Amino acid sequence: MTAWIAPFEMAAVLLALGGALKAVYPGDTARALATFGLPNRPGLVRAGGIGEAFLGAWALLSGSLAAVLLVAASYTLFAGFVWSARRRKLPIASCGCFGKADTPPSSIHLALNVGAAAVAVAVAIAGGAGVVDVLRAQPLAGVPYSFLLVLGVWLAFVALTELPRALLAAAESRAGS
Repeated sequence: MTAWIAPFEMAAVLLALGGALKAVYPGDTARALATFGLPNRPGLVRAGGIGEAFLGAWALLSGSLAAVLLVAASYTLFAGFVWSARRRKLPIASCGCFGKADTPPSSIHLALNVGAAAVAVAVAIAGGAGVVDVLRAQPLAGVPYSFLLVLGVWLAFVALTELPRALLAAAESRAGS
């Protein structure tokens, strides 16, 4: 089992969570796609979100090479979207990564997406494992591992949703002083 499995599992959970939230709240993602001139019907966004949720769950549960590579491809596409939005200075208030949470494309998004794609590639090379097998290999019935996995996902979620807003507010405050 590779040392990259825990960060990969966090990335898979984030993918599943983001997909589920997009399926429920497709509006911000639809608006972000419209800014790029891409197909943006809410039904299409919902279908994509459901696909992301299933992919994240499949990757987490199976650790199969196909699932891991699809996670890498997903995060690579997300990184390209964020990079392009930032480079073109598109007026996107939220990329819709997590449905209703206001998540403007930021350097933090770009770094997390690139990191998640790289971790997925590392797991694809070293070999993945499903979360059940990973938990079986952990001490104390996997409870500490599970706690750290949930904590890592929560910290990444906060870094993607709250940190960009806090940094923007701080910058605006300094500019207004």
